Amino acid sequence: MSDYAVETINDGLNEFNVEFHGPKDSLYEGGFWKIRVELPDAYPYKSPSIGFVNKIFHPNVDELSGSVCLDVINQSWSPMFDLLNVFEVFLPQLLLYPNPSDPLNGDAASLMMKDRKLYDQKVKEYCEKYAKKEHITNLTPEEEESGEEHTTDEESDPSDDDDEDDDDIAGHADP
Repeated sequence: MSDYAVETINDGLNEFNVEFHGPKDSLYEGGFWKIRVELPDAYPYKSPSIGFVNKIFHPNVDELSGSVCLDVINQSWSPMFDLLNVFEVFLPQLLLYPNPSDPLNGDAASLMMKDRKLYDQKVKEYCEKYAKKEHITNLTPEEEESGEEHTTDEESDPSDDDDEDDDDIAGHADP
């Protein structure tokens, strides 16, 4: 993992963050994400837990928690795989070839299937808003734990309130 910026959490070797770049020739190209990795005690016989710390708009990534729905990590893991496979093959393939039929983000999956042009635009908007180098270096430890973004006063512009429902709470309360 020498080509990746790795930051340990709590001085342990089982939890760390990895700087991940969007793959070339994808909607995510130019994006920077901090990926939280948790290795179980039984690693490599059990799969690592992988999640995006800063937001990404993708059918197979939960927008709130950053959890990744990736078959090879969740069900088909083998001790033959390692973290290089995760960062050089599995995650880039996930971003290049989203699977809207097995979504963790129903809104992204639905938009991808109904209006690909609008979906592509929203992915790029999220990359601009949440996936720049400064976004992964400005996260506080609490935000990394919760998967939430830190917004500075300069970034929170009241004139942005008429944007799409990006900042709304997911779901609605029952009456």
